[in-house]
Amino acid sequence: MPAVPSVDTATWIGAFERAADRVGAVLDAATDPVRRLEETGERGSGGDRTLVIDAAAEDEVFVELDALHAAGERFTALSEERGTVDYGSADLLVVVDPIDGSMNAKRGLPHRAVSIALAAGPDVATRGTMEDVVCGLVADFGPGERWTAVRGGGAFLDGAPLTGPAEERVADDGRLELVAIESAHPRHVQESGEALLAHVHRLRAIGAIALSLCQVAAGRVDGMASLWRCRAVDAAAAQLVVRESGGLVAFGDLGLAAPLDLAPHAPVVAARSATGLARVAELPHP
Repeated sequence: MPAVPSVDTATWIGAFERAADRVGAVLDAATDPVRRLEETGERGSGGDRTLVIDAAAEDEVFVELDALHAAGERFTALSEERGTVDYGSADLLVVVDPIDGSMNAKRGLPHRAVSIALAAGPDVATRGTMEDVVCGLVADFGPGERWTAVRGGGAFLDGAPLTGPAEERVADDGRLELVAIESAHPRHVQESGEALLAHVHRLRAIGAIALSLCQVAAGRVDGMASLWRCRAVDAAAAQLVVRESGGLVAFGDLGLAAPLDLAPHAPVVAARSATGLARVAELPHP
């Protein structure tokens, strides 16, 4: 088996930053509320109906991936709309969500992001997991924040090292003071109702899995849970941000062994401590 190529994470993060600039320009230009609702008439490889702005954002990410390939990088890309794109190697995998928070973008709500991660390992394109992610970026175009992480090198918010509080804040009755939930379909919320009452004092729903994870990394919330199974593109970059900030992440019974593909395998939960993680792990009912 060929050796896994060495990874210059600075080069990759730089490309992700440029891709984020391009996606931000697409979203800044999408000011017409009617145009934001337009669909291409197709479904992406992830199964969702593709918005015109989704496709345009993805195109801009692939401009940068094409440039990396032209400069000599060999890798595979996995994107929500295009699916798998072969750039010459299965030992590096770029995981792309062009717009995390598509509903927010569609409706003109502020929190919407691009999420891009790089995983490395033998044949990572076909059998990689969250543990294989080596760097990533999540750019929130609402407040204009950029979250980055490098495995073993820390997590950063707008370039500043990110170390959240060591412990969660809890209410007087012992429940986690503030928890972000995603996949907040009314049915999922109803099915999680008893666990939410038992473990959570207050809720926030941002509408983007990657961004909710990043709030855990910054200590802005005490935990997060997707109440339904999430896909790798939604969480690959942000889960590394949480882990490198000192937090904990799990994908159901898979832990960090959730595959890097487009199937929704398990809910993602995150917290600042093992005790908090055990609490939020009881919230999803997939």
